Amino acid sequence: MKSSRIALVPSAFHPDTGGVEEHTRQVALGLADCGHHVEVWTVRVRDDAATDEVDGIAVRRLPCPLPSARPAAAARFAQALPAAWRAWTDAAARFRPDLLHVQCFGPNGVYADRLARRRRLPLVLSTHGELVADDFNAFSHSWTLRAGLRSAMRNATVTGCSEFALDGLRDTMGLPAGAGTVVPNGVDLHGEPPSPTWRPPADRYVLALGRAVHNKGFDLLLEAYARIAPHVGADLVIGGDGPASPALRARAAELGVGHRVHLLGRLARDEVAAAMEHASVLALPSRVESFGIVILEAWRAGVPVVATDRGGPAGIVTPGQDGLLVDPTDTAALAAALRDLLSDPARAAGMGACGRARVQHLTWDDTVAAYERLYASRLLPQSR
Repeated sequence: MKSSRIALVPSAFHPDTGGVEEHTRQVALGLADCGHHVEVWTVRVRDDAATDEVDGIAVRRLPCPLPSARPAAAARFAQALPAAWRAWTDAAARFRPDLLHVQCFGPNGVYADRLARRRRLPLVLSTHGELVADDFNAFSHSWTLRAGLRSAMRNATVTGCSEFALDGLRDTMGLPAGAGTVVPNGVDLHGEPPSPTWRPPADRYVLALGRAVHNKGFDLLLEAYARIAPHVGADLVIGGDGPASPALRARAAELGVGHRVHLLGRLARDEVAAAMEHASVLALPSRVESFGIVILEAWRAGVPVVATDRGGPAGIVTPGQDGLLVDPTDTAALAAALRDLLSDPARAAGMGACGRARVQHLTWDDTVAAYERLYASRLLPQSR
């Protein structure tokens, strides 16, 4: 397609880490490599600079205040709104986008929808399961977010990282049955070179990666691991930080496996690559998961996965071939799945090899190409 000016509008971005942040980063780089002019417009939540650059891509951090029924908060919103709206209109005037693409709807989406309507710009809305995976359950508490999402869906072409993510919009937000296009997450087949200095904390280990929050199910993984720890020669390694970290450390000690559970905190990209390279099994025990990019990262490294059956992983994992699916709240079943793979290295290696073949068709290049087709055929018939 012709070169276009595309503003990607994620709910969060670097230095935050997570699926949406990584998806946006990779899509921005891919679109730029294809010759498009790209900026990232994200929510300003700290005292960060209003504009900066990440990986050579311009990033604008825009204020996104929302109204509230509480009198004091309503007064603050009324005071903050004019400056916030000026920041958004100034971004549009400076960049002159052909299209706005919201990645994960939040306050960012409310402002992007309004700007798209005012400027008569095409709008793409990509859901990443924000209705079910939000730590703060914001859509249950905020009428503004619910109404804003419904408005944006009427104005946008909708995509989802999985059929599960789209079903969330269909079930609760009025997206018509069958509407929406799945555009999966991807992986860089070459990946980040593993850190030359990172050393694995054990010879064999089950690896889990993600934010230490309730939804990620690391507490369930601890319970399952404690069941099998006496019977397998493998430790448990968890990479990622978050509010649940102290409780996880305390629970590991209570279960008597504290000396074999390694909570490493946040890992740099090259450290994640090194941890994956040495892992025996990748565990994804989320209570709900819209996709699970770590599955693709494990397959790239030839590592088998034991993933939650609650959500998006069921759309990419073929049980018994490239991984196992299990209800993580059934910790006995989760323990059995982990033990099966740890006790049968040949089976585990076979699943890892199948995953490596599968991931060849789930790359970020594929993701970017899918978005380009969407832009060209539906939204940008007369790109500048």
